[in-house]
Amino acid sequence: MIETEVKFLITDFETIRQRLLEAGAVSRGNVFETNFRYDDAGRNLLSTQCLLRLRRDRRSRLTFKRPHPEGGRQFKTHEELEIEVSDFDTTHRILAALGYHRAQVYEKQRETFEMGATEICLDHMPYGHFIEIEGTAETIPLVAKRLGLEWHRRILANYLQMFDAIRTRLGLPFTDVTFDNFQNVPADLEPTLRGFEMGSIP
Repeated sequence: MIETEVKFLITDFETIRQRLLEAGAVSRGNVFETNFRYDDAGRNLLSTQCLLRLRRDRRSRLTFKRPHPEGGRQFKTHEELEIEVSDFDTTHRILAALGYHRAQVYEKQRETFEMGATEICLDHMPYGHFIEIEGTAETIPLVAKRLGLEWHRRILANYLQMFDAIRTRLGLPFTDVTFDNFQNVPADLEPTLRGFEMGSIP
C-alpha cells in the first residue's frame, strides 16, 4: 500500500480542530499510542530509512514502512504494510527471536478524522502538536488550504527524525520519545521544529 502524506506544526490545537469540524470532518476518536521501533544488530533498517513498528492503542498492529520514490519534495510517500495482531507481548517476543531488538519507544496522543477519502490526524507528541494529512497529491493541498495551513510550512520528516534533531541540539540523555521523558525539558522547541518546514529547507 502506497501512502502519501504531509505534516504541519500547529500552535493552536483547538482552532485547527474546530476548523476540521466546520469543514465536515468526522472524528473517529482519540487514542493513546505506545510504539516500539525495532532494528537488527547492524541497524540496517534505520540506515535504509525503513521502519519496523509494533503499535498498541485500542488494538495492536505490526507495520513495515519503506520509502517510495514518488514523493519528491511535495509529499512524504512510502510503502506501508500493516497487519493487526492479537497479542502485543507475544509479537514482541517473536520479533526478538527473529533478531530484531526494541531500539526505541515513542508515544503519541492522536485523534483521527475522516474528510471524504482523506484521513487527518491531530497528534500530540511529547515535544509538540502536529496535524498529519493523508490522501492523494490532489486532495492533500486542498485540505491544507481549507484548514488555513500554509503549504510552504509542510513537513516531510517523520516524528523520530524531528526528535533526533531536538536530542542533538539539547544533548538529551534519552532516546525514548515519551511524555515522562519530556516533563523536565524546558527549552523552546519550536525553532528546531520549524527548521523541518519545507520553506525553511534550501
